[in-house]
Amino acid sequence: MGKKRRQYTAEFKLEVIREYEAGKSSLELSRKHGFHPSLLNRWRKAYQENGREGLENGSAKKDQQEDRIAELERMVGRLTMENDFLKKLLEALERRGNRST
Repeated sequence: MGKKRRQYTAEFKLEVIREYEAGKSSLELSRKHGFHPSLLNRWRKAYQENGREGLENGSAKKDQQEDRIAELERMVGRLTMENDFLKKLLEALERRGNRST
């Protein structure tokens, strides 16, 4: 079996970024905390682009995205039903209008 990936909390990532900004090298921090030096660069970039939210674990983001997708799918379903109902209603009204003319 393969190794399980370590999950780092947003707090931990932010703490490491602050240590880096205080003057410690990425190599020193990666050795101290046991991660690859390039990982710190990814965290810093994510933090610069999206703030603290950019440091959240992928699973938390994925859960939020899945919730949003489910909400949008429900909305599409509801709107589809309403649209079908209104189409049928319009057809019935048009037939009714053609009879009386």
